[in-house]
Amino acid sequence: MSVRQLSNELQEIAIKELNEDPKRIPDDLAHIKNWLKKQPHITARTDDQFLLTFLRGCKFSLERTKEKIDMHYTLKTITPEIYTNRDPLSPEIQKVLAVGPMLPLPKLAHAGGPRYNLARNSLVSQHDLEQADVFKVSAMIQDILLLEDDNLAVAGTTLLHDMSNLSMTHIISTVSPTLVKKIMTCVQHGYPNRIKGAIFFNVTPVFDAIHKVFRPFLTEKVRDRMRICKTSEDLFKTVPKEVLPEEYGGSGGKMEDIVAYWKAKVESYRDWFLQDAKYGTNEKKRPGKPKTSESVYGLDGSFRKLEVD
Repeated sequence: MSVRQLSNELQEIAIKELNEDPKRIPDDLAHIKNWLKKQPHITARTDDQFLLTFLRGCKFSLERTKEKIDMHYTLKTITPEIYTNRDPLSPEIQKVLAVGPMLPLPKLAHAGGPRYNLARNSLVSQHDLEQADVFKVSAMIQDILLLEDDNLAVAGTTLLHDMSNLSMTHIISTVSPTLVKKIMTCVQHGYPNRIKGAIFFNVTPVFDAIHKVFRPFLTEKVRDRMRICKTSEDLFKTVPKEVLPEEYGGSGGKMEDIVAYWKAKVESYRDWFLQDAKYGTNEKKRPGKPKTSESVYGLDGSFRKLEVD
């Protein structure tokens, strides 16, 4: 078995909150690998660390883990605008990496704390980025975190959304309801995420319209964990200053350095991403009814028009 040993703080959380029994991990991994061998439609990674992250995200329920892995690879297959052409050196990905609209922050609140992820939403339209490319890069970073970040796997993630400088024009020009549904489905159902909170700050009057677009696609658990910080003081009470970048009044490093770090990190995984293209599902081989974009996302004509009034 080739997996990293957790820190004492994270191991305690894993045992108490995730039902982890370190002595049982080899048997659980073997069970999932044996199950994958019997799935004619799934071509999946079987490295121990990768599978262990799914077990932890599913609180070591073997059945939930199987469902999550199946969904993970199904979504990769039926959502090509996000999960194909993932060469970090391609022009569209380089454009997103140079801006860094969605990035994990390097500092933690404490050793056993969740990973904070910052979304600077207005940068999408300001730099003329394609929303699908933005989430493609975000998903690439998520893949790296699945392999490297034990805090994300065990303690979860807290999403920070900087809503400053957003206007209705930004929303209409960059947000497709169809893509929104796909993104929210991938985030909430395609990864073994433990979303501990979603914090919105620097909110403007247009936030209500944005909330109206996204809310229907959020799970009840995520909706319950949403919080709006209306002032800097409120934000600092919610997120420790040492986590926040200097541009937000914290001591968690400069955004330009964080952007540069993740650009280099994603580029260093180029061979991994090129090789990862072979993993997914073959829906023609799925026992029972094949899954399609329409059957999973339930898209129809009435959904394609953005309504924010």
